[in-house]
Amino acid sequence: MCNPNDDQSASAAPEQNDVHPDDFPWHIGVCDAHCHPTDTMSSIASIGSMRARALTIMATRSQDQDLVASSAAKNPIRDRSVLGSPAKQDTPDKIVPAFGWHPWFSHQLYDDTEASTPGPSSSPETAEQHKTEHYRAVLSPQPDDAFIASLPDPIPLSTFIADTRQRVLDAGTALVGEVGLDKAFRLPWPWGKRDAAGTAAEHTAEADADANAPPSRDETLTPGGREGRTLSPHHVKMAQQMRVLRAQLRLAGELGVAVSIHGVQAHGVLFDALAALWKGHEREVVSRKKQKMVATGAEDFSSSSEDEGEEGWGDDGGNDVPSRPKVKEKKAYKPKPFPPRVCLHSFSGSPQMMQQYLNPAIPVETFFSFSTAINLSTAGGESRFADVVRACPDDRLLVESDLHCAGQEMDRVLEDISRRVCAIKGWPLEEGLARIRRNYEEFIFG
Repeated sequence: MCNPNDDQSASAAPEQNDVHPDDFPWHIGVCDAHCHPTDTMSSIASIGSMRARALTIMATRSQDQDLVASSAAKNPIRDRSVLGSPAKQDTPDKIVPAFGWHPWFSHQLYDDTEASTPGPSSSPETAEQHKTEHYRAVLSPQPDDAFIASLPDPIPLSTFIADTRQRVLDAGTALVGEVGLDKAFRLPWPWGKRDAAGTAAEHTAEADADANAPPSRDETLTPGGREGRTLSPHHVKMAQQMRVLRAQLRLAGELGVAVSIHGVQAHGVLFDALAALWKGHEREVVSRKKQKMVATGAEDFSSSSEDEGEEGWGDDGGNDVPSRPKVKEKKAYKPKPFPPRVCLHSFSGSPQMMQQYLNPAIPVETFFSFSTAINLSTAGGESRFADVVRACPDDRLLVESDLHCAGQEMDRVLEDISRRVCAIKGWPLEEGLARIRRNYEEFIFG
């Protein structure tokens, strides 16, 4: 999702002058690795006419889980082979759903997996007490009674995980996401409420901004988002975010599906959270010296996953051309405590942080997606962008829009980010788009 200081209902990339729709090779297959069009349900009807080949639509909170499921059921992508075919008018197979609980809303779940964690009883008084105790435990600074009253009743984490498991299984092709950690986000004030600064006699900048907050929500938008409200001082404690994140990562490992991950000002903590799950499952990395000591063809000392078979290159006719990988022969998936593949969406870390995820001993394939809406939204982000894209391995790079409304604007920003990364990588457009599409296929299907 977008920067917490932006209106998440109206995220948009900066206007660019280098987009030329008439000469862009859409027929190669442009795949959006991360977006939120169910935040504006009226835009879903436009997906069929979009030029993008695939949209990976994220769920983030209670209000959009069913919306993502129903949208995908009408436009599902079941097979990786369709991604190489051009998108046509009203193409029915365009959506890969992702079901998850975003860190911005992680306070709305309570961990009932520990025997020592009491849940609400049937008594209204006890349920209200449980709600108050939960929010005071997971939010900092502790909110007052009025703020707590504006929040929804917390949901058991076990119930959410069970529901998500079923949604992923029902979808056939699906991800877990959007999940993650965020140290920057603060909860918005409730509708119709303002911080005390907004009513104080002194006119601070924050008070002036608060006074201009929208008086009521836009009914055309899916409930639950920020939608322009000013931010309170309250944030979700990192321990609570970690509990929710770990449960979802373990679910993805159980089901063998990929995960789309949000990380803001938490790159080190996020890496440590993943590393704790794969500890003890690291791949054996054989030195080049040892490899040279083995007779040619005697044994393959590559660090490929134990679940992968052999992979070759060539087209479907057997010609020796670098078009796309042949279909892998895979063993039956064995559940693990960590996901097989993750994508760090709108990756904002440094090249050095990227290298941590690329250690060959790590048993998780990590992809990195980029968007103009996030990566190029600030001067600092734009100044780092080229170096990070260059550092990204060619076979781990994805593109995304991260927009909250489907249609022409989503196509436009996908074209823009695709052109930018291809230029930085020195790829001709058709070659670059083919690479990125193959990466997307690998991320989704393995």
